Amino acid sequence: MAPAIAAEEGGRQRRAGTRQHSLDVTAEPPPDGLPGDTEALLPAPARGCRAELGSILLLLVLYVLQGIPLGLAGSVPLILQSKSASYTDQAFFSFVFWPFSLKLLWAPLVDAVYVRGFGRRKSWLVPTQYVLGLFMIYMSTQVDALLGDGHGRGPDVAALTVTFFLFEFLAATQDIAVDGWALTMLSRENVGYASTCNSVGQTAGYFLGNVLFLALESASFCNKYLRFEPQPQGIVTLSANSREVTWFATAPLPQLQQTPPFRGGQSCVTHYFLFFWGAVFLVTTTLVAFLKKENQELIPAKEETKGITDTYRLLFSIIKMPAVLTFCLLILTSKVGFSAADAVTGLKLVEEGVPKEHLALLAVPMVPLQIILPLVISKYTAGPQPLNTFYKAMPYRLLLGLEFAFLVWWAPKVKQEGGFPVYYYAVVVLSYALHQITLYSMYVAIMAFNAKVSDPLIGGTYMTLLNTVSNLGGNWPSTVALWLVDPLTVKECVGAQGHTCATAAAAELCTGAGGSCVTTLDGYYVESVICVILGFAWWFFLGPKFKKLQDEGQSSWKCKRSN
Repeated sequence: MAPAIAAEEGGRQRRAGTRQHSLDVTAEPPPDGLPGDTEALLPAPARGCRAELGSILLLLVLYVLQGIPLGLAGSVPLILQSKSASYTDQAFFSFVFWPFSLKLLWAPLVDAVYVRGFGRRKSWLVPTQYVLGLFMIYMSTQVDALLGDGHGRGPDVAALTVTFFLFEFLAATQDIAVDGWALTMLSRENVGYASTCNSVGQTAGYFLGNVLFLALESASFCNKYLRFEPQPQGIVTLSANSREVTWFATAPLPQLQQTPPFRGGQSCVTHYFLFFWGAVFLVTTTLVAFLKKENQELIPAKEETKGITDTYRLLFSIIKMPAVLTFCLLILTSKVGFSAADAVTGLKLVEEGVPKEHLALLAVPMVPLQIILPLVISKYTAGPQPLNTFYKAMPYRLLLGLEFAFLVWWAPKVKQEGGFPVYYYAVVVLSYALHQITLYSMYVAIMAFNAKVSDPLIGGTYMTLLNTVSNLGGNWPSTVALWLVDPLTVKECVGAQGHTCATAAAAELCTGAGGSCVTTLDGYYVESVICVILGFAWWFFLGPKFKKLQDEGQSSWKCKRSN
């Protein structure tokens, strides 16, 4: 519904299994491990989770750190919208969210190339987190200029996109390393806690980087709920200029506490969000590098793949299979009908005056629902035909797209001088809850189907490929939907005869002549109707063929490999 609160449909994927290579030794065959992975633990006496509490907490911290750049990236579209950025700019920025869906392209390298003396996972985790931390500290001195100064200079969307794309790329690389380390950091009896650390940690990190940041960055929210005296800015800001960063690093504590803007004991942590988290990344990474050793309890066994080249050849051979190719083509087009509702609705609500921090806070009541839904839905997708649930949920999710368009249309009708009434937010929350039910029904069904058909001999590579394609099926329609809003919008110049608003240059001429551009047809509504029509067309004509894939025999999904 909005970048800040829209659920990621399988955004984090397991990496492809690869052979181990180090920079200083001859490679050995990989160990036989958990399904879909290439690492295993030597048999060891049963250990309770208390014995490995330190490792579990470390994993939790690493996943929390991973969620911070994800949350920050999710908050930027709402900030851009509040600064009247165009939807073409929003479409360009949406490429920031692609790395987690494309990490399969470089995951084999992260799994295979490392410095043995330092550690297979630390070889990537430590430098990646150091770069992230230093990058955050540097960007804290530049982000104000990138977001626009509010005095005639707008956001530099191209630079923001490059910056946050690098953030997401680094976070995705860190994710590959942490996922792999989790399998050897914990004993076989406790390795199940890794997924819990993953979901809890990344959700908490995203909450800190997105929901909490947007709330504390908002002056109106802080003045209304957290302050006795109004201030022109929120409690936190993304930026800190270089002089202040240097001064903060060298100033004595008593001077720090008595110098604006920190007077009264208010620390730099509460003002400079990027600088603070950059420092946290550096401190945490240093502690991990020097104090945490990797387990070397690996044994050679049956290999899943023979090396990096073999992994990429395997991916190509999988995707060439008729059943897999049909699945990929269908899943890549299945989410076109949801693109306007999922990618544009939240931005339109901000455009209509809904505060971005209120929109972000809508994610809070959804957390219990998002925890319960997969447990409930899995009862219906655990059988031999999980795609039936996907097919049944799809029309309801499409109709909710029209309901979202109604919410956007309704917003200016109910807007009051002090904001929006409680009943409007109640309807928005209820609509979003229904949307989550349909979204998770489809998401869990796809994940269950991917697990069902994946060849167990190459499960990690196989399932990662299917999940990656599923993610791309949601990413590219969202980017296209954002890009089409402006071209589909019709505006006319009012108050200046002979002028139009067909292009940005024409709109400037209209304004310069004393007129104003008035929207006569919002492209969002046009796009919403078109998307729903396309979605129902897919559901009616291609949906039955999609369901028939689950009737294919196991032989249709097994990859024939030449040894």
